[in-house]
Amino acid sequence: MAASVASSTIQRGQVDLIDFIDWRGIECLNHNSSHALANALKQGYRDDDGLHLESDADEQLLIYIPFTQVVKLHSIVIKGPEEEGPKTVKLFANKENMGFSNVNDYPPSDSIVLSPETLEVIPVTLKYVKFQNVRSLTIFIEDNQGGDEITKVQKILLYGTTVDTTNMKDLKKVEEH
Repeated sequence: MAASVASSTIQRGQVDLIDFIDWRGIECLNHNSSHALANALKQGYRDDDGLHLESDADEQLLIYIPFTQVVKLHSIVIKGPEEEGPKTVKLFANKENMGFSNVNDYPPSDSIVLSPETLEVIPVTLKYVKFQNVRSLTIFIEDNQGGDEITKVQKILLYGTTVDTTNMKDLKKVEEH
């Protein structure tokens, strides 16, 4: 069962997870170097309609996004043009070192089939139970709306919450009496 389309508002308590992305570790395979991932992901860039992420050799993109702390991912927004916007999107929680050669070896945590309507900045609610302790997210864009060679992504928004974790270094040893 694929993810369901949510209303155009974000659920209460959910925040844009942009502040928790580890920018030093993000990667995107098969992107056109003049249309990089930052165009769709970074604040400011992703709000400029003239900027976008674009595939290079074919329509597929493989995006790796690590987080600076553990998050619970609730929903995702992927905006793209009507013809060249993403269609089939597979999401993998906590899968590292994925490439095009092994992306189909793993079952996705969730799959989304986007329509031209959902490419208009409508949040898609994910299988929340599969995204409770997310350290990284891999997004595999398999194809696009028009079946063309180039896929364009104008905006990627990730909504969720942070997971409160205990820093083991802050704990003090209890002395036996």
